[in-house]
Amino acid sequence: LTLAPDWICEVLSTSTEALDRGKKLRIYAREGVTHAWLVDPLAHTLEVLCSEAGRWIELGRYEGDAGVRAEPFDAIEPELGALWI
Repeated sequence: LTLAPDWICEVLSTSTEALDRGKKLRIYAREGVTHAWLVDPLAHTLEVLCSEAGRWIELGRYEGDAGVRAEPFDAIEPELGALWI
């Protein structure tokens, strides 16, 4: 591929969390991905990140069954509870 996606979503697990938060996020930022979501199905959380100048900034952290309106899909408001079923 020659074009980076605008958004990626990683589903964290205990065996891959360090890789997902470390090396993979660094690669995504280097390649020009601008938005990342980290979903933790055990903790029932969603972290929304945005890359600026090669660094990830947390825009929000959501948990439980909350409705989420988050970049880059802030035109919709999905409920997190649907992920934990």
